[in-house]
Amino acid sequence: MTDMQKLYLLVPLAPLAGATVTGLFGRKLGRSASHWITILGVAVAFIASLAVFQDVKAGHTFNGAVYTWLTTGDVRFEVGFLIDRLTVLMMLVVTFVSLMVHVYTIGYMHDDDGYQRFFSYISLFTFSMLMLVMSNNFLQLFFGWEAVGLVSYLLIGFWFTRPTAIYANLKAFLVNRVGDFGFLLGIGMILAHFGTLDYAAVFARAPSIAQDTVELIPGSPWLVITVVCILLFIGAMGKSAQFPLHVWLPDSMEGPTPISALIHAATMVTAGIFMVARMSPLFELSETALSFILVIGGITALFMAFLGVVQNDIKRVVAYSTLSQLGYMTVALGASAYSVAIFHLMTHAFFKALLFLGAGSVIIAMHHEQDMRKMGGLRKYMPITYWCVVIGSLALSGIPPFAGFFSKDMIIDAVRDCQIPGAGFAYFAVVCGVFVTAFYTFRLLFMTFHGKPRMDHHTESHLHESPWTVTVPLVMLAIPSVYAGWAYIGPLLYGNYFGSAIHVSESHDVIGHLREAITPGKIVVQNLTNLPFLLALLGIFSAWVLYILKPEWPAKIADRFRAIYIVLDNKYYFDEFNDRFFAGGARRIGNFLWRLGDVKIIDGFFVNGSAKVVGGISRLIRELQSGYVYHYAFAMIFGLFALLSLSGLIDAWFVKP
Repeated sequence: MTDMQKLYLLVPLAPLAGATVTGLFGRKLGRSASHWITILGVAVAFIASLAVFQDVKAGHTFNGAVYTWLTTGDVRFEVGFLIDRLTVLMMLVVTFVSLMVHVYTIGYMHDDDGYQRFFSYISLFTFSMLMLVMSNNFLQLFFGWEAVGLVSYLLIGFWFTRPTAIYANLKAFLVNRVGDFGFLLGIGMILAHFGTLDYAAVFARAPSIAQDTVELIPGSPWLVITVVCILLFIGAMGKSAQFPLHVWLPDSMEGPTPISALIHAATMVTAGIFMVARMSPLFELSETALSFILVIGGITALFMAFLGVVQNDIKRVVAYSTLSQLGYMTVALGASAYSVAIFHLMTHAFFKALLFLGAGSVIIAMHHEQDMRKMGGLRKYMPITYWCVVIGSLALSGIPPFAGFFSKDMIIDAVRDCQIPGAGFAYFAVVCGVFVTAFYTFRLLFMTFHGKPRMDHHTESHLHESPWTVTVPLVMLAIPSVYAGWAYIGPLLYGNYFGSAIHVSESHDVIGHLREAITPGKIVVQNLTNLPFLLALLGIFSAWVLYILKPEWPAKIADRFRAIYIVLDNKYYFDEFNDRFFAGGARRIGNFLWRLGDVKIIDGFFVNGSAKVVGGISRLIRELQSGYVYHYAFAMIFGLFALLSLSGLIDAWFVKP
């Protein structure tokens, strides 16, 4: 094993070591040692990722097995790494955001009884995500996929004494199992039709089976590649919270804020986006799958943004923002603009983690109050948090030169030029989503930091800026939220940074024109008069009018459009539908099977029936056991007569004369 391969191993194993030591010995080590051990593990992973990034930039990639787990026939199940430009970008994003969250956790969780346990969990979460993004085969991908789901279950329900937290983590776990079932079926079809789980081998064989069909319904043939891609994307719909498997993500806000930032910024929810980009050689062979992705992404981008407008919980506003932005990334994937989707994934990781951690800083100051209606005027008490949230809000709203402007506008440009069916609807959705995004983002900013204070006197008298363990990660995340867009749009998009890591067919290449020599400054100038930028400004202005200039208007508007408000406030009744149809239906089926199978068949027929038969025979025999000699003599004579009669019948029927 070369030194560089040892470095590859160090990246995921350093967080795993920190998680193991803290998880097993955290109580004995104490709080300080526990957080420094896990922070050191993630810091080592980040530094090692930087070294790997430099090596890959120099042209050195790696694709090979590290450990063979099982061999059956000609199929090998291995742990292996694929280290290319797409992988190292994800490694850097995951380890950097995770490192900031680890440091932030010191300040946020300092009074919590589960301090050491939490650090162990988030470090284990980082290990799981790194194994996912570094995998070179579907087996390891599935391991990382399920591992992040399991650890997210533990983290969302971290405060397990709260019934709402237990409900939320169970909901997240079950909804993800729905998506993961499709994902597992897709992997099974790959093994069945390709005979291997290795990425490189699957990608190489894909064109040769591009026209093969399978009949899921007799008489209705489907292309194998289309079925595989849709099944894989169903897994992505669960992990990346796409409609209609989005319902778990807002409820996951029941977990502590640091994990909200980690799950919803750079790790779990982006796993699906990364997976589709990694599988681009497969998805490029199925326009049907791409069209499906476009429509699902467009629905998620627009309709989840509407829900952010009516939320009053500061974390839930940011959560619905995450749903909407994941929809933007999904739309980019459907338009075959995979590099743009990854570009937005990167910029979004920075400013969304910044907004989540900024919301957490506010929650600390407000003594864990999350209702924005009870906030207001916080900017004079929390200037560092305020300006960091302003930066995050401008980046999310797509205002130049902040990071979100470049990646969001590139998505809109790519979808506009896309010819795949469904692109028209997706373009309408992402353009309208610009206005809604800017509106709910600055609604959060104005309600929280501007206007008159609406909290009680006791809370207001104790307001102050958060400690350095909270503010330093905010500042560190604010920096890339400002510059990551214009600094990296060149190499990532029109510089062809990804090279062979992402495959796009010529007929689907909607970002080819970006490879012309163009500077970030020209992009800003060209887009200042475009509809998306004007809609973003209109959204900010509308929020200012409604929540600063005329704060009494929102309630009047809600009353005027009561029906729409009720639908949005009830989240399109998806939770009620799921509770009544799926959960309620499962309960009704369970009750029916219990009454029929358990009560009537098992208990009623087999258990109680057997007892009744034995009891009846016992009663009959008990009657015969009278104790009188003449009864027994009669029984003997009757028995002898019966035996002689039976013997005679047998002789007459079966014995020949």
